[in-house]
Amino acid sequence: MNLHTEKFPTKLWEPSTSLIKNTNLHKYIQWVKGNYSLDFKDYHDLWLWSVQNSGNFWESVWKYFKVISSNPYTSVVSQHKMPHTKWFEGANLNYAEHIFRNETEEHPAIIYKSETSSVQEMSWKELKQKVSAFRAYLLSIGIKKGDRIAAYITNIPEANIAFLAVNSIGAVWSSSSPDFGTASVIDRFSQIEPLVLIAVDAYQYGGKFFDRSNEVVKISEALGSLEKLIIIPHGEQEQPSGHIPDSILWEDVILNDADELKFERVPFNHPIWVLYSSGTTGLPKAITHSHGGILLEHLKYLAFHNDIKPGERCFWYTTTGWMMWNYIQASMLVGGVLVLYDGSPGYPDMNVLWEFTQEAGIHHFGTSAAYIVANMKGGIHPSNDFDLGNLRSLSSTGSPLPPEGFDWIYREVKNDLWLASISGGTDVCSAFVGGNPLWPVYSGEIQCRALACSLEAFNEKGQAVQDEMGEMVITRPMPSMPIYFWNDKDFIRYEESYFEMYPGKWRHGDWTRITPRQGVVIYGRSDSTLNRGGVRIGTSEIYRAVDKIPEIVDSLILFLEKAGSDSGMPLFVVMKKGLELNNEIREKLKNTIRKEYTPRHVPDEIIQVDEIPYTISGKKMETPIKKILEGQDSGKIISADAVRNPKSLEFFINMARKRNSP
Repeated sequence: MNLHTEKFPTKLWEPSTSLIKNTNLHKYIQWVKGNYSLDFKDYHDLWLWSVQNSGNFWESVWKYFKVISSNPYTSVVSQHKMPHTKWFEGANLNYAEHIFRNETEEHPAIIYKSETSSVQEMSWKELKQKVSAFRAYLLSIGIKKGDRIAAYITNIPEANIAFLAVNSIGAVWSSSSPDFGTASVIDRFSQIEPLVLIAVDAYQYGGKFFDRSNEVVKISEALGSLEKLIIIPHGEQEQPSGHIPDSILWEDVILNDADELKFERVPFNHPIWVLYSSGTTGLPKAITHSHGGILLEHLKYLAFHNDIKPGERCFWYTTTGWMMWNYIQASMLVGGVLVLYDGSPGYPDMNVLWEFTQEAGIHHFGTSAAYIVANMKGGIHPSNDFDLGNLRSLSSTGSPLPPEGFDWIYREVKNDLWLASISGGTDVCSAFVGGNPLWPVYSGEIQCRALACSLEAFNEKGQAVQDEMGEMVITRPMPSMPIYFWNDKDFIRYEESYFEMYPGKWRHGDWTRITPRQGVVIYGRSDSTLNRGGVRIGTSEIYRAVDKIPEIVDSLILFLEKAGSDSGMPLFVVMKKGLELNNEIREKLKNTIRKEYTPRHVPDEIIQVDEIPYTISGKKMETPIKKILEGQDSGKIISADAVRNPKSLEFFINMARKRNSP
């Protein structure tokens, strides 16, 4: 099998001895040594113990972080196979309580900025007062544990306040970004029947103002379960109050006096929130996580794999509709300062987040691979233009980060930076593979498999392989796997989603390779394989080639297995503004793919389009577009409300009609 990858990648960073000794992970290893009489040779030795003795590992995490529980657990893990595994039965706890045990006057709780505001800080005292006030209001209207509260909200502190108040009661949280289509939001929230909807009436993005008053009315009217509608007015809204019927203003709720903040401790396997898959047909899968599973996973990952220390400032560019919003709440769980930005990462230009990093003194910066590639193609030079002295780690997720993205970061951002490329998902609200502060960073390679994540690459025979591309499979349960999908009786959709190919083992749907260094390479979705002449590669390798062509800003590669006499592998490209695709650029692209990657996978056609279709969670829609071009009914394949930019579909639907007409 020709993987077309570097077998000997460049080492870009290596932690010093002093840095290693100061990491949270090193301190945990020393604690395990003293408390369990275990001595690990290296991280891989620790990882093996964590997956082979997962019950002992998770119990050690519980003890190490001194998890607060009102009663002891009767067992760490049940013997039920995935997806029916139970964890820490008998224990009662609360996620928000573990956040507020880090309350301090030494540093703020939240730092915030938007397109229209300067950098602002919120103290722990103010955060606690507002959470207490909102909690008191929810209790006054009869909200209790298990009730669902939904939020149609931007990435503003009010979202964090509302979540913590909801969580403190043991109620179930669910959020969506206001740039989602109205039908898409209704499809999500209607499944969980929320009693309260918290909504913004407008937002600003890319310098443009978007009034969402009508959308809020439509959503609230469609939710038959709704009892209260709470509006957070935008400062630019012309009618900031009274224009949405039967609503109450956030200010009228949050300024009320409240008693001391208290926490309802709920069973370990009680739901904490509902996230949604970015499915393209049918109702989105309502992925439900457990209170305790998320608590333990977030403590583990934020402390050991992100190495966040108390007082460090932690930022991830996200919206409330992406699981990274839920994930980054955990920065406060380990004593960090949560840093928020509301707006476009490219307005007024691509320097805005680097300037924010300087202004807010950010230590840990999280973003997507697409953002890094956009900076690389845009000729951005953060280290030249901004003081990034505080910045010590940069994390990337969302899609595979190509080696050129790694190289750009060390060349243009900071040469002594710890880069943590990670991959996980909504399914576990964390990462399966990611950062390791004890190991070097190699170009194009994720550092490690996360602790207690028994991840393997399976070949076509269902066998675990090393240094070969295979299906990403998780062979043992993790506490943060979904407890169920909401309304999924008998786990039918759950089983279909992860366990059809390998019964009892979780198939994630990515191509992956475990390297000789025990690092990981992700090649893209396994249902989007490019299989030409028996040679199988992932789409990420084509995108890596495209990223080297400065005239092209985005692309989509497909392998059409039922295209008849038509092209078997078209490549769709978006050109830089003002440029047109010509033969010179076509040849440059073909030669790059042929010489540097794979002559078998040179596209049959290169076609210019205005936009590449993306899901609302930011994934390229490779498989749905492939099915449409192969002649399947677009109405059954994809819902426009599942698409971030639905107008982009028109080109592909029209192209399919022409190609598949008699």
